[in-house]
This record gives sequence, C-alpha cells and structure tokens, in this order.
Amino acid sequence: MTTKRGLITDSFKVVKRARRGTKRAKTPPSPPPPEKEAETKTIREEELETLRHFDLDWRFGPCTGISRLQRWERAKLHGLSPPEEIRDLLLQTNTDPEYSWSLWSEYPL
Repeated sequence: MTTKRGLITDSFKVVKRARRGTKRAKTPPSPPPPEKEAETKTIREEELETLRHFDLDWRFGPCTGISRLQRWERAKLHGLSPPEEIRDLLLQTNTDPEYSWSLWSEYPL
C-alpha cells in the first residue's frame, strides 16, 4: 500500500479571484493635502543647520570630546581646510553652548 500524497491546496484555503468583468465600487478621491505655508527658517536655525553639517562631515576629524572651535582649529592645523564661515560663526556666538558644542557632546565617551 502506498501512502497518499497530499496536494498543497489541501493545506491552504483556496482563494478565488474576482472576475475581470465585474464592476467594483469606486472609492471617492482623497482630498488634496493641505497646503503648507512656506517654511521660513530663522537665522539661528540656519546657523545651527550649518554647524550640524560641519559636525557630520568626517573630513575634519572626530568631534567627540572637544568643542566645535577646537575641532575647526585642529583641522586647520592639519591642513584639512575647514570652512572659514564656520570659524566666523563660532567666534560670534562663543558663549552659547548650543553653538559651541557638537551634536555628540551629550554622549559619554
């Protein structure tokens, strides 16, 4: 006696597809997304965005454990030519910790 081999359809429920000739109920079109007003960034937000890009640029070396100005000076010392606008920005706002410390300053070493 041989055992009966089962078909895959014996294990799974058969799902029949709808015929192409039948009409489906149309869903109403979704409303258009609300128009946003032009997002205007403040000068502070633009400056912080520029500094974040400087933090994420690995061409100027690691940035953990030192301030942004120290990192800029180290990169200049090693001939990596960091952007002068970063140095000017850091010298103007050297008292604000949000400007002087990098993104990674809150993480332990």
